[in-house]
Amino acid sequence: MRWWDIEPVLALEHDLFPEDAWSAGMFWSELAHARGPQATRRYVVAEDADGRLVGYAGLAAAGGLGDVQTIAAARDQWGTGLGARLLTDLLQHATAFECDEVLLEVRVDNTRAQKLYERFGFEPIGFRRGYYQPGNVDALVMRLTVQGTETDSDGC
Repeated sequence: MRWWDIEPVLALEHDLFPEDAWSAGMFWSELAHARGPQATRRYVVAEDADGRLVGYAGLAAAGGLGDVQTIAAARDQWGTGLGARLLTDLLQHATAFECDEVLLEVRVDNTRAQKLYERFGFEPIGFRRGYYQPGNVDALVMRLTVQGTETDSDGC
């Protein structure tokens, strides 16, 4: 994702998440940490064959922990595998960032997304009550242990 993607990302964001859409400032702030040797973020967009932005995703990483900040696919892309491709990209970068675990929050009423995350091995670990505002919707917190980062019985 680059600065010129923010406007079409915001349009998709407001369509998919009308009550709790991110602001332009939030995306600008995230992108400020996505470039250079000290980068701690990965933001990616997907376009269709006509060049229309149809999806985006973001990951933050720090101290061996990754956090899926956002992931979205246009409604006409649901069921096409786009969400899985976006998540795959984020998880590959979590490995590059040397993350041991990746966390995410997902609305408790978003079963489509929950099923995607479960297919990738994410497991529910708790709830954040009233996380999504202003609708006061709870978030399910899910965790994935990144393959190859587990320690053996000797702690090595």
